[in-house]
Amino acid sequence: MTFKNWWLAIRPKTLPAALGPILVGAACAVPTKDFSFLIFIAAMAGTVLVQISVNLANDYFDFKAGIDTLDRKGPIRVTQSGLISPAAVRNAFILTLGAALVPGSFLIFIGGPVILAVVAAGAICTVCYSGGPYPIASNGLGDIFVFIFFGPVAVCCTGYLMTGAFSLSTFAASLPVGFLITAILVVNNLRDIETDARAGKRTLAVILGRAGTRTEYVALVLGSFLIPCLMFASGVYPWPVLLPLAAFPLVFPLLCAVSEQRGKPLNAVLAGTAKLSLVFSLLFAVGVAFG
Repeated sequence: MTFKNWWLAIRPKTLPAALGPILVGAACAVPTKDFSFLIFIAAMAGTVLVQISVNLANDYFDFKAGIDTLDRKGPIRVTQSGLISPAAVRNAFILTLGAALVPGSFLIFIGGPVILAVVAAGAICTVCYSGGPYPIASNGLGDIFVFIFFGPVAVCCTGYLMTGAFSLSTFAASLPVGFLITAILVVNNLRDIETDARAGKRTLAVILGRAGTRTEYVALVLGSFLIPCLMFASGVYPWPVLLPLAAFPLVFPLLCAVSEQRGKPLNAVLAGTAKLSLVFSLLFAVGVAFG
């Protein structure tokens, strides 16, 4: 069990995109001068640890359920490939989830019952996403779960921790972030649509079919760029909120690839969508903070 194997297990390419919601949520607190660097770091640490825990749980539970097989077209899964034992991956996911409760406890102290409820729900859903009698990811609910937790919940709660209030502007800012992170999952499920269907894993992609899933991806990506335009058009937000449009040149190659590619070539689209999500979030955070 080398460092390289564990590096594969945590799926590092998924981690930068997970930071986007915290960046945007914290940026929403800058105009009111409520930004807290300590809360920002704690939220970042908690989010990364939860994402790692979700990745490890997914690796373990999909192996135990027989979903990951030799036909898998995605990156190597360490449990299925035998690189790391199932027990070790299970223990690592539990340990990482427990570690996330350290910054989580600090955030609960700052935010009170609201954040306690969010942290508790997040911990439960981390396990239930791939495990339990009714796995979220295997019953068409994964896309909704990812959008809610990595969009409105993550962004709005970060803003709440710093400002002490929820706001419509923060909710609006959460939507494109949630759209793009959900788009990452959509590409993943589009790539695995045949193998998931054979294994009985009914992702939303399996339910919608290939054409419907491609439409969902296009809607999520283009919708993420529409939101800043609507925010600017409302007259409430000045022009810096349009900074994410600078990332639009990254979109066209991804849309073309999604419409044409199948199987393993979609791994490049997945990585490209994660990159788009991070670049968009960085530009959007700057626009929100200094606009």
